[in-house]
Amino acid sequence: MVKLANFLFEAGMLKRTPRSGFQFLGSGAESVAEHIFRTVYIGYVLGNMDGGVDTDRIIKMCLFHDLPEARTGDMNYVNKKYVTVDEKKAVDELTGSLPFGEEIKTLIEEFNACETREARLAGDADQLELILALKEYKDLGNAYADEWLEFAIKRLKSDVAIDLAKSILSTDSSLWWFSDKSDWWINAKKMLKN
Repeated sequence: MVKLANFLFEAGMLKRTPRSGFQFLGSGAESVAEHIFRTVYIGYVLGNMDGGVDTDRIIKMCLFHDLPEARTGDMNYVNKKYVTVDEKKAVDELTGSLPFGEEIKTLIEEFNACETREARLAGDADQLELILALKEYKDLGNAYADEWLEFAIKRLKSDVAIDLAKSILSTDSSLWWFSDKSDWWINAKKMLKN
């Protein structure tokens, strides 16, 4: 049980591990855990859009793809030009003592190899999470987001992800909550009493 408790404490470290790329964008901040959270939802959506894949496997890859960053930290594209991280060692050590460690290790390896359809969709979910964040920052006025979006979109591998990215880029990020421009925003208190 101590090994399981340690695993859960380690997973919690992702809440305090910052995604380091946003420092170059000049705005925005999120933890690795926040990134994983939305990536899992995107993986679920992509799996259902595709229809012919193991959606549960995609979700698991999305859940574990950045788990090693609890040990290695998040390496952005600039860091990766200069620093080599031994992710294999991190994965081996974090999964070695877990009764389900081999499954996590296999999922991370499959994600990184990007050879199966599920892995490509999980990778697309990872990129779409960045695309969503960049679109949110663009809508808030970040002048660099467009350049970053261009590269992130080129990393997408599946047609369903490309289609979803097009929709993301053409949708105002506040539309989900602010599309109702009725009197609700003026008379909400009064309307709730009725």
